Amino acid sequence: MIKIVARSIVRPECIQQYQALAGELVEKSQAEAGNVSYTLNQSTKDPRVHCFLEIWKDQAAIDFHNATEHFTRIVPQLRPMRESSDPVELFTEVSW
Repeated sequence: MIKIVARSIVRPECIQQYQALAGELVEKSQAEAGNVSYTLNQSTKDPRVHCFLEIWKDQAAIDFHNATEHFTRIVPQLRPMRESSDPVELFTEVSW
């Protein structure tokens, strides 16, 4: 499995609109066959800070997701609502 962390700082005046639009992205992404988990999270310390936490079965599932209608339509609409964003990071779980 591959885990994705996508953290952004949302403009204060855009938080409600960002969350509403992101809600559609979350709902449709959770319905994808290769998705294990997909959530939007808001910082308890700074309400501007939002983070998508995603878990995908494999890279093929991520590639499929990145090409979906909802992803290609919604993500560009979210970008102008952000003050900044960190690079999206992909992780695999460490096992012992």
